[in-house]
Amino acid sequence: MSSDSATRITPGNALRPEDIAAAGTRAEPDTAAYALRLGDDALVLAQRLGWWISRAPELEEDVALGNIALDLIGHARSFLSYAGSADGRTEDDLAYWRQETEFRSVHLVEQPNGDFARTIARQLVVSFYQFELYGALQHSTDPTLSAIAAKAVKEVDYHRDHSAQWVLRLGLGTDESRRRMIRALELTWPYVAELFDDDELVVSLGSRAVLPSSLKPAFDGHIAAILRQAELDLPVIQPAPGGGRRGQHSEHLGYLLAEMQVLAREHPGASW
Repeated sequence: MSSDSATRITPGNALRPEDIAAAGTRAEPDTAAYALRLGDDALVLAQRLGWWISRAPELEEDVALGNIALDLIGHARSFLSYAGSADGRTEDDLAYWRQETEFRSVHLVEQPNGDFARTIARQLVVSFYQFELYGALQHSTDPTLSAIAAKAVKEVDYHRDHSAQWVLRLGLGTDESRRRMIRALELTWPYVAELFDDDELVVSLGSRAVLPSSLKPAFDGHIAAILRQAELDLPVIQPAPGGGRRGQHSEHLGYLLAEMQVLAREHPGASW
């Protein structure tokens, strides 16, 4: 991992949605469903992280979390644009005009931010998961998914460096920061298992997609190394039921979507 801060300038958005539209490529329905999942994960987490701007514990963190959120928005735009190409919908159609049950994000990304330690624990999990995911997906036989992932993985590399550094600072800091980090890991871990669930869709896509379960050994190894360095234990906690990939969400997503979608719904077609 890089030793630089997440506030450094990252290499721009992933493959731009404008590029996808200009290429005129239409995703197959199953490929679009897969792209929708990845786009929803990025979009919902970006909305969560945006809340921290002006509320982070230090000014540099305002910038860092804001930059990470912007990177995720870039990934979401590309994945949603590709997903929408299957039936003529735009990225905005998919972001602002779907109901809660139509979103396919995992439960982890919709969980409340909590305190800073809880947000960092969630970032630790998501950034290391996405790094493994995009690293594998850049070899997809679907050229659009491959291109999006090839750029996204470079940005996510900074995200995981950022989260790992904070886990070390909090875990090895004061008694209070350590207590909060331990509690944050306990609150986060029930939602980790859902990230690695295989299902009929990803199996049917073959080499176009990545089997989530194939990512777990590398993820487990990296997380264990960081927690060991931070002198923290891996929580042993019963997994939450999940269901986000089937449109079954926790009570938190509805409130998040209400805030994210209100402007577009109050002023359809508005621009500035």
